[in-house]
Amino acid sequence: MLYQNIKNQIEDLNFNSISAERKTTLQPLVDYIKGKVDENQIINLNFICTHNSRRSHLSQVWAQTLAHYFNIKNVFTYSGGTEATALFPSAAKALESSGFKIETLSNGANPVYAIKFSEIAHPVIGFSKTFDAPFNPSKTFAAIMTCSSADKGCPFIAGAEKRIPITFEDPKAFDNTPQQAEKYLERSLQIATELKYVFSKIK
Repeated sequence: MLYQNIKNQIEDLNFNSISAERKTTLQPLVDYIKGKVDENQIINLNFICTHNSRRSHLSQVWAQTLAHYFNIKNVFTYSGGTEATALFPSAAKALESSGFKIETLSNGANPVYAIKFSEIAHPVIGFSKTFDAPFNPSKTFAAIMTCSSADKGCPFIAGAEKRIPITFEDPKAFDNTPQQAEKYLERSLQIATELKYVFSKIK
């Protein structure tokens, strides 16, 4: 049972913003998930970006939420970077503005958050880590490259069954500008829209 504000947000997302070219980019992820569902196998999705601070977290959270929304079982989402930094506060705020409830589990340079999308489902645990950190799966997963620098900088992801580049523009470009909150929300909703499209194709 999703929080009502998140459910409303998901129902408002419109696929018209997704170009035919972009749908072609998303298709390998549709195919990967479909193949796992057909074989009744666990679906591990690791969203990877350079710093694991913005786009990879937004993707991880929305993917877990949309799997729940479409009632697709055995989906486990992760995120990681080529280096660890911290979950950027504006990315967390963008999620909160869509209805997610975020609790800080530990403070420090790299805080750990519980990101809840439902009263009953397990929260997404959000913190920055490298893609091959022990918290993440070491085999049988899809590596989804959410930024071009990580895609270029990591030609090989050990243990990945499939490597899928689905890159997004970095909202970091708008840090410390009047449009910061608006641009983070815009990127979050783009990611949500595209992942809704992906999960809507799983039958």
